[in-house]
Amino acid sequence: MSRVTREGSPEFVPANERIATFDNDGTLWVEYPVYTQLAFTLDRIEALAPKYPEWKTSQPFKAALESDMQTLAEGGEKALLELVMASHAGMSSSAFEKIVRKWLQSARHPRFKRPYTELVYQPMLELMSYLRDQGFKTYIVSGGGIGFMRPWSEETYGIPPEQVIGSRIVTKYEIRNDRPELVRLPEIAFINDKAGKVIGIHQHIGRRPILAFGNSDGDFQMLQWTMAGNGPRLAGIIHHTDCRREYCYDRKSSIGRLESALDTAKAEDWLVVDMRRDWKVIFPAGTEHLRGGP
Repeated sequence: MSRVTREGSPEFVPANERIATFDNDGTLWVEYPVYTQLAFTLDRIEALAPKYPEWKTSQPFKAALESDMQTLAEGGEKALLELVMASHAGMSSSAFEKIVRKWLQSARHPRFKRPYTELVYQPMLELMSYLRDQGFKTYIVSGGGIGFMRPWSEETYGIPPEQVIGSRIVTKYEIRNDRPELVRLPEIAFINDKAGKVIGIHQHIGRRPILAFGNSDGDFQMLQWTMAGNGPRLAGIIHHTDCRREYCYDRKSSIGRLESALDTAKAEDWLVVDMRRDWKVIFPAGTEHLRGGP
């Protein structure tokens, strides 16, 4: 680290260029057995269902209400987006933030039976804190919704909302009940995944990271672009290899699939963190007793 932070070092990087980006799902917190935002979406659909009786016979809502994950998977991205639009739009940004916060207070992970914000990775919290102490700015760069992540990112990770980059729906400024509001519309504005992550970084930060961490092929382009810059840089991959304390998955997984990025990491000497081998602790103190089947 002193190579880039010590003035006078031939590889010194000024503080304003010390940018570190982190994927969220599977890199900073648990993403199995379903992405946390999908769990939120399914709960929202169930809560809204009494207002829409037609959902009981209309896909993909029928599958969501019946917890039919196979049918949902067969519906692909189109089905997921339809659920997101129905459950995340039609309200102000402030109202949506309150809904997210309330859900996180009550929702529990199906295996660990703990709030999702307790299922963050302690080594990554320590890494981000260390980097900030060294003058780095830490950013979340996720395919998840920016409106879903911003309400809790600072409290959970120490990353303020202005340093969260994610997928977005269209937002409109309106006057409602004599008050100005930002209203969430049922239309996708930007998908911050794969190559979209590089575009999101460019548009939001305007600087190429010198350090980036991910855990799946959805992060591959972000890691590749980070390593293509000049000077010292680091690309890291969290490899989920701990079935006992967390989960085991990579090449054949439908969630967090890791194949191309893993092959490239080995070929180009990127850092691969083996969760079972390299992490003495997975979750913060008080949650290490959590166990269950993979």
